[in-house]
Amino acid sequence: MTKDLRKVLIASVVGSAVEWFDYFLYGTVAALVFNQLFFVTDDPAFGTLYAFATFALAFFIRPLGGIIFSHVGDRIGRKKTLVMTLSLMGVSTFLMGILPTYDMVGIWAPVLLIILRLMQGLGLGGEWGGALLLAVEYAPKEKRGLFGSVPQMGVTIGMLMGTIALSIMTLLPEEAFLTWGWRVPFLLSALLVWFGLWIRKGIEETPSFQKAQQQGEIAKLPIVATFKYHWKEVLIATGAKQHHSIYLEHLSYLTQQNNLILVVRRR
Repeated sequence: MTKDLRKVLIASVVGSAVEWFDYFLYGTVAALVFNQLFFVTDDPAFGTLYAFATFALAFFIRPLGGIIFSHVGDRIGRKKTLVMTLSLMGVSTFLMGILPTYDMVGIWAPVLLIILRLMQGLGLGGEWGGALLLAVEYAPKEKRGLFGSVPQMGVTIGMLMGTIALSIMTLLPEEAFLTWGWRVPFLLSALLVWFGLWIRKGIEETPSFQKAQQQGEIAKLPIVATFKYHWKEVLIATGAKQHHSIYLEHLSYLTQQNNLILVVRRR
């Protein structure tokens, strides 16, 4: 394996890990914090439902992010697009860490949180396909499947980092955790994003895209060509991905339920 190829695979994994760290972080904190600080209602159960609803919002917006950034990626290149998606995710996650709560600004707290969550969904929608393309388009023809699986490692790494970061912060007294402790992982994500951007800016554009540029084969409307010539693959990929949404919702729900059980036992 060449040095350039190693850099590309590392860039795919690191970028994917950072994106999913930010994404998973929201789901876990939604179960522990957002229902208390941002979605304040007379019935705590409704606050929890509202918090989970905002977690789900990103799944609805992700396809739009995929459409937008796949078009951008086919026009200006994979590298530039992945820098954009990672920056979008990083900015939205960092801003979540400094958001005022419901007690401070009222209804604007959940409104701003929802806007930032939608930004996360857009960023991840563009990131996932772009990271896969980056790895696959650099891969030798006989190893495209193997290289395409590498960005998937970032999902597990990101989830693990998010879990560790929040687990450490939950060692704080409950009042401290709810006041500022939950914000720390969101703020630290800025360092991870900087590292991911630094790595990605050090790689070259994919050979496939460079070749298409040189030969003048860049489509004016790539999204139209995709649905016109590859609609079967689009349907297959859409169906195959549905299980992932169920998994993430289940993960967040279990976090909330486990927290509820611990509270009951303490009492």
